[in-house]
Amino acid sequence: MLIVGTLDLDETPVEMPVERLRRDGRRTIATDAIQTESLLSVYVNDVLTMKLGCSASHLTDLVIGRLFTEGIIEGLDEVDVVSVCEQSLRADVVLRDRTADLSRESVEVTPTCCTNNVVVNRYFSRGLELSPVTPIPWSPDQVFAVADEFSCDRTIHARTRGAHSAYLCREGQVLCVREDIGRHNAFDKVIGWALGNVIDLGICAIFTSGRVPTDMAVKAIRAGVPILISKAVATDKTVDLARRYDLTLICEAKMDSFLLLNDGMRTGAEPASA
Repeated sequence: MLIVGTLDLDETPVEMPVERLRRDGRRTIATDAIQTESLLSVYVNDVLTMKLGCSASHLTDLVIGRLFTEGIIEGLDEVDVVSVCEQSLRADVVLRDRTADLSRESVEVTPTCCTNNVVVNRYFSRGLELSPVTPIPWSPDQVFAVADEFSCDRTIHARTRGAHSAYLCREGQVLCVREDIGRHNAFDKVIGWALGNVIDLGICAIFTSGRVPTDMAVKAIRAGVPILISKAVATDKTVDLARRYDLTLICEAKMDSFLLLNDGMRTGAEPASA
């Protein structure tokens, strides 16, 4: 795969003057770090396929990860070229299969719940059925080790309070950290990094700072990630999905406790009673 253009920009928050008003009437003027935002148009085989509201860093990881978790590609061997323009506003992906009939009859706009992301062409989506992930052994110590690392918050979020983080982990060790204004984007960035670095996602976990609705769980299942950990919460349908597809789902992960919603090693069984 050939990669062209801007790749791993370090995101720098914008310093802006702000005025803080307090309940007692005091006003203070200061300079604050403000989270940046970009809109990336993604073209696949010259067809506009996605518009992503995102942070302008690690965009190649984002594009590859999103194509993978959306089921547009099944691996990097399907990608010939990825290029990102110098302004980080457009990404072009050329698939090795350039013979497909790129009919626009199936174009639709589908908003997601984060950062105004839209998928504008579903032609490429293959409609693949989800398959259960292969559970792997895990231990509470591994979860707490990642929660400890996350609590240090040495990320852009620590400065702007406006970004989500995703950590790709293996046996309690953090392999990659990515951030974005959207939790879906941060997730896809670590997936894209893993694909580019030939990391076996089947023995990894992902720790996300964001809540976990069903679409986040679908991303993990489609990518073959057996363990999904969140600092936040999940929905009832997410728990049902995790139990159906053997995904180990852990939420409210903090330094002193976490909530085990499903243990994939028990193949979707209800949590054991204390």
